Amino acid sequence: MAHLSHWIVEGVELVQIRERDLPARDLAALTREVLRIPNPHGTKILVNDRADVAIVCKAHGVHLRDGSIAPAGFARPGFIVTVSCHRIEDAEKATGASFVLLAPIFKPLSKMDSRPALGTAAIAEFTRRSSTPVLALGGIDRENAGECIAAGAAGIAGITCFSL
Repeated sequence: MAHLSHWIVEGVELVQIRERDLPARDLAALTREVLRIPNPHGTKILVNDRADVAIVCKAHGVHLRDGSIAPAGFARPGFIVTVSCHRIEDAEKATGASFVLLAPIFKPLSKMDSRPALGTAAIAEFTRRSSTPVLALGGIDRENAGECIAAGAAGIAGITCFSL
């Protein structure tokens, strides 16, 4: 929780609670605990793939994994919906989402991933196909983050790049 508190206090724009194995009751308790962290910059808290928990806990939104329900079903003012996409052809899945997490752009640093890295050209192509802002994910670090932005990403997402 200390790392999470640090990034919320520092003003990271979005934080995803990504505890896929927790039962709903425990995930809700964790979400409420995170929402109580002092939040001077208005960091938005999203719950991974559990819109029910996000809504009940009054989180700021939900992140929908690949294969989840379509984001358009959750579209409402003030509720952020992000969706994972792993191929350029998935652009139509972004309809109704606030952001797309396009991954992996580079070889992930935090986990093994058998999918081939898409590269920054995929960001440019995706943004041509969809008006939904893209957040680049997968292998993002201080050296390559700028390449993602130059290719058209609205921002970056990651685990390793935000480790202390």
